Order: sequence, then structure tokens, then C-alpha cells
Amino acid sequence: MIPLKAVIFDYGNVLSRPQTMEDMAAMALVAGVGTEDMHRAYWRFRPAFDRGDLDEASYWKAVATAAGRSLTAQQRLAIISLDNESWSREDPAMVRWAATLRDSGIRTGVLSNMPVTLRRHVMSALAWLKGFDNYTFSCDVHLIKPETGIYEHAVQALEVNPAEALFLDDREENVAGARRAGLHALTFQSVERAREELARRYAIPPIQIQPGRVR
Repeated sequence: MIPLKAVIFDYGNVLSRPQTMEDMAAMALVAGVGTEDMHRAYWRFRPAFDRGDLDEASYWKAVATAAGRSLTAQQRLAIISLDNESWSREDPAMVRWAATLRDSGIRTGVLSNMPVTLRRHVMSALAWLKGFDNYTFSCDVHLIKPETGIYEHAVQALEVNPAEALFLDDREENVAGARRAGLHALTFQSVERAREELARRYAIPPIQIQPGRVR
């Protein structure tokens, strides 16, 4: 069993529930575009927004233009609010586990590709996100996963060596990037599968799943 000093969590789809196509449809409705058009444009420009290469106005202008529309300031603010809310639904089992790790003396961090509008929202509005030892957001460090530097920033901030840290992310390319940076890493597919894999490999408290939990 591998001992660890730190566990680092991706935010979206690990600590928080996934954004849904219903969420995308709500944003598309405000913009006056089709859901698929909105989805394609949203993700086409998202890496640049996450890294901070595009500011808030430039990103949403690019999304709207690619979808064949323009946005008023009021529409943009409404869409940003919907976008923020779409990423704000926590996974209770993972949030509880992070607290359990901290109580056991293991340092915890958040490492996320996240634009500044969402970062402002989650850090001010979500009580369940409080208490981690470090937060590394791409918009602040101007790096995005799977670039090596963002993992190095996260482990340095936690004051551990890469080999003493575990990273969980739902995207295989980000997990591969963490491994290249020297971290242990696990592709997160579900709480149940993560619980099993973690129990086999690492000397850390297990994820507790409440009876009757539906995922």
C-alpha cells in the first residue's frame, strides 16, 4: 500500500456533478441559438478562457459569434449565472471524503481548469468548497491541465513532493499529465469505482458511501 501526504482533486466532475445538456440548453435559450451550436462554441474557446488568454467579455463574444449570434450585456450576465450554477452541484461523498482526509492529517488541494468568472463564484458562494489547503486554478496561474507546470504549482503549494501526492481527474489526458509530473493519479469514473481502486492501492481513509445512495 502506498502512503500519501496529499490528495489533489479536480473540481468539475469530481468534487462537483457534471454539467448537463439541460444546463447547456438553458444557456442556449438565453443566447437564442441551438443547444448543439452552443455546446460546440462553448468548448471550442473554453481552454483559452480557462487559461486567462480570453477575458470574460471576449470569451462570450467568441462563443456567440461562433454560434451565429451576438449577446447583449444582460444576456451575457444571465448566461454566466447559468454557467456558474451548472458547475455548483457538489458530490456529497467526495466532499465528505476530502474532509475525512484532512481530519486524518492528509493535505488536500483543488486543481482545476476554471475561468475567472466561475472561480469567483465557487470561492465566494459554495460553503462546501471551503477548507482545502490549496486551490490551484488555471485562470490564476495561466496554465491548464495537462501542462506540467500546473501540477508542479499544486504540489509546491501543498509543500509535498510529487511522489507523495495523488491526483484525481475525470479526463485521462489530465491524469496522464499528472503522472508525467511525477504524481500518482487516478481516472475518476464514479465514486464506487474510485473507492475500490483507492482501497487497493493507497494507505488512506476510504471513501464512505451512504446506504441507498443513488448516483
